[in-house]
Amino acid sequence: MADRDRERDRPQPHQLQVHPQQRYDAGVKALMPKRGPSASQVIAVITLLPVGGTLLLLAGLTFAGSVIGLLVTTPLFVLFSPVLVPAAITIGLAVTGFFASGAFGLTGLTSFSWVLNSFRETTGSVPEMADQAKRKMADMAGFMGQKTKEVGQEIQTKAHEVGKTGSR
Repeated sequence: MADRDRERDRPQPHQLQVHPQQRYDAGVKALMPKRGPSASQVIAVITLLPVGGTLLLLAGLTFAGSVIGLLVTTPLFVLFSPVLVPAAITIGLAVTGFFASGAFGLTGLTSFSWVLNSFRETTGSVPEMADQAKRKMADMAGFMGQKTKEVGQEIQTKAHEVGKTGSR
């Protein structure tokens, strides 16, 4: 009985369920259509075969011409390399300089445009700025007028005080 209790306490292996799978023996035949090609497919193949062949022939002729041209010009490149290499380097540096100057100019214009746009966003439009400046100038003129009036009155009162104390 103790043996049976021990067997029950042991973890039991999980049971696997096996489902039968369908077999497909068709293989490559399943990829092939059940019936032959249509008439339009046959016409397309008949039309495209000569075109493809002609293009393949032209590609072969171009490749052969390139190889022959390379065979002929390689000795010329070797003979004239003391002149051609510095010329190629000079042309390459000149082209690089033109591209760099164009890139720097474009970067400068872009950054100038960005600064101008950010200035416009923070300050507002030009008519608004002019109105704001006029208002500030009017306020400042009024403030200075008031301050001048106050200073004048202060000077006048001090002058009266000095006049009263000086006449004794």
